[in-house]
Formats: sequence, structure tokens, C-alpha cells
Amino acid sequence: MQTLTAAVHVQTVESAHTSGVYPKRDLTIVRGQGAYLWDDQGRRYIDCAGGQGAANLGHSHPAIAEAISQQARTLISCPEIFYNDVRAAYLAELTAAAPGELNRVFLSNSGAEAIEAALKFARISTGRREIVAAMRGFHGRTMGALSATWNKKYRGPFMPLVPDFTHIPYNNIAALEAAVSDATAAVLLEPVQGEGGVRPADPAFLQSARDLCDASGALLILDEIQTGFGRTGTLFAVEQYDIQPDILALAKSIAGGLPMGATLLGPSVGELPRMSHGSTFGGNPLAAAAARAALRVMQEEQLPQRAAHLGALMKTRLSALKSPLIREVRGLGLMIGIELKIKVGPVLRALQERGVLALPAGATVLRLLPPLVITQEDMDHVIDVISEVLAQ
Repeated sequence: MQTLTAAVHVQTVESAHTSGVYPKRDLTIVRGQGAYLWDDQGRRYIDCAGGQGAANLGHSHPAIAEAISQQARTLISCPEIFYNDVRAAYLAELTAAAPGELNRVFLSNSGAEAIEAALKFARISTGRREIVAAMRGFHGRTMGALSATWNKKYRGPFMPLVPDFTHIPYNNIAALEAAVSDATAAVLLEPVQGEGGVRPADPAFLQSARDLCDASGALLILDEIQTGFGRTGTLFAVEQYDIQPDILALAKSIAGGLPMGATLLGPSVGELPRMSHGSTFGGNPLAAAAARAALRVMQEEQLPQRAAHLGALMKTRLSALKSPLIREVRGLGLMIGIELKIKVGPVLRALQERGVLALPAGATVLRLLPPLVITQEDMDHVIDVISEVLAQ
């Protein structure tokens, strides 16, 4: 395979051959370490985009790199029609770390796949069809996950979607009570809405969802694809809400940056029929080895606790900024949203020019997802740069 040289412009080549569905920033990233990324000109950036939530452990973590290297030399592919030692070890470790009695796992390759599995398992387990989800919720772009996603920008071009999905206002208990019935298979919610503006759930709202599911025989699915693995200050955000889901969907940082998804099942989910779902690459030994290393690092380095501490400091400092452009600062742990009174696009571009990479969460929300290994010094610098940009 021919590598690109200085004579061939990376952006020109990629633009000529990529699908065109991604809005590209004028930046070519070639290397990462910890909370830093470098472009092709050697300039360093503080990464507060965090691989869109997949880089909780930062970039090129040595434990992840070593686990991948060792496993790649041993066995990469092994579908679940066979048993595998690495997969078995990871399943035991993940279920031990999971909240409650989530002791069965379907492994896949992405967050959307984890949601698809959750929806299928809820329907086949309950014998019902209807799914209740939330406005502003985002669950993925495959047809089932997209049906649960509310924003018309994502849904519109692909109508009609999977039927029997209802969307209610987030944190609205009365609307939730009106939507859940004996025909409801599942209620699907994010503990913190990420793409929907970094909006944490009210504890009473999630408790009501749990109570309504118990009363109606529906299942409660929590989407922790972005909030899981330390992001919000606990290993899983649900630990801060004192409820138990029936199904928990995970992905993003589960394997230290390698593609992987997981759908965890509790005792309320009945025995699943053989061949009712499957995945060729799900639970492959390479991803399982990386995920074992990621979970071990997360626990040994106490990264959830670090996220809780640094996130509280960051929210306090951001809330103290006197910018008239800030409407609200919200979030949990190191999942922080700054709602602005202006469009966020120019702010993102100005931050990039000053060496800070961040994300939007809707048209007016600046979303910060720094790796949990970020230093307080770098975090303080990010806040100073945000203050400077908003002042200008």
C-alpha cells in the first residue's frame, strides 16, 4: 500500500474518496498521546472532543497498546459460535463491575448496534412492540436506533422508520406517565442527554421511569454509550441515580478507543431464542483484550473519581465566567455543556485556532469531553481559552 507523502495533500485525497457524509474540519490529525493531539504540521492541541466520547483513557494509552499488540499476535477473530478465553474473562469482569444484576452480555461493535440489540431483546422478551424514548435523545443512526432518536435533522431523510416509537419531553414525568401502557415494550433514556445538549436527568424522572416500567411490565433501557466508563464521575452514570435498568447499552470508551459495543441484560429479560440476533465481529478477542485493559486502567487509576473531582472544578470555574454569551453551564463529571446565546460553530473554530478541540451539542451548546487523564493545568488552560474566545 502506497503511503501519502508530502507531495500528496491528505485532505485532497480524502475529500476525493470519502463518502461525503461528514462535515470535515480543516485539520489533519496524525498523532495522539494522553489528552493531546498533533496535526500534520506538528502543532499540538488539547483534545476536549475526546473521540466523540471514545477516548476517556486518552490517546495511545500504553496499557491499551500493549494489550492490542499481544492479542494481535495471538488471535484476532473468533466468532461467538466458539468459546474464547479472553472473551470469557472480559464478560466476567464487565458483569462484576456493572450495577445490579446485569449478568448477561451481548457484544457488538458500536453504540448503534448496542441499541439495536436492546430494542430487539426488549420486543422479543416482552412480546410487545411500543418503545417510549425522549425528545432531544440521540441513540444512533441505524434504522432502529434512528427511530428512537428524536431530531428531525437525522430522521427526516429516512422516513418511514420503524413504527411504534413515541417521544416524550425529557424530565417530564406527566408525559412519561401518559405514554407508558400495557403495550409498552421498553422505555429508552439517556442518564445525560449528550447530543441533545448535555442535559442530566432529574432523579425523580428516572425513578418514575423505573416505577412505571415495573407497574406495566415494560423494560427500562438506559443508554450509557457516552456516559459510561467514568465519564460522569462514576463508572456508570446510573450509579448516581439509585435505580437499576433492565438493559444497559454501552460502547464508545469500552475498549480504550477500539470499536466495541455491549448490551447488558438483567433478570427481567427472558431467555432469548437461539439465533434471534448475532454479530460476526462482536466479542472478537482483539476488542475483548483491549476492553479488559481499559476496564483495569479505569479502576486502578481511579479515573471515575478523577472525572468527578476535575468536573466539579471545571463547572465551578466555567459558571464563574462573567460572559454575557453564556446562558447555562451543566453536566456531570467531565461531560460538560455550555449553552450559549449565539451559534456554537464560530466558537469551535476560534477554539481550534487557539489549540483547543471541542464539540457541539446542538446549534448553541459547546460540549467538552476531555480524556479523563487530562491534567488540571490543561483543564485550566482550556477554560482560559474559552473565556478569551467568548470575550472576543
